[in-house]
Amino acid sequence: MTVLLVLGLSAAACAGGGGVSSSATNTTGPAPSETAPALGVAGAFGPNGIGFGKVRPTEISLGGDPTGVLTGISWQRWGGSRATGTGTSTYVASGQTVAEGSPQTATVVAYDLGRCDGRRAYQQVTWYFPQHGQTPADNGGTPINACTGP
Repeated sequence: MTVLLVLGLSAAACAGGGGVSSSATNTTGPAPSETAPALGVAGAFGPNGIGFGKVRPTEISLGGDPTGVLTGISWQRWGGSRATGTGTSTYVASGQTVAEGSPQTATVVAYDLGRCDGRRAYQQVTWYFPQHGQTPADNGGTPINACTGP
């Protein structure tokens, strides 16, 4: 519904009368591309990275092992200082190898709203498994830099 609202507002803004409208030169508000921040910048994790540079990505991949992949993301909040959602990633319990991990629901948080390559973006992202007592700080103790990658 949010996407339809944004598209509806964009269409309404473009639907002015013929000729040049005063909104075409309006510099007081954000440019249309600025209305929704992206998750970092495309290419931050090389050619195998997925979801970076996109608004509300449904999948994020760091391009490596399954613990760096989050799929089926449903964002509950996007556009404020923090974006939060849920998806599925590989949970690896203490003492397990990655191969022993299992797909489980994870909470994802994108934050540190700023700019990546000149575009408004969430500069940091992390995901964790609250059902196992984890918090955002448990993702290796280090957030994932969505602008510069590893």
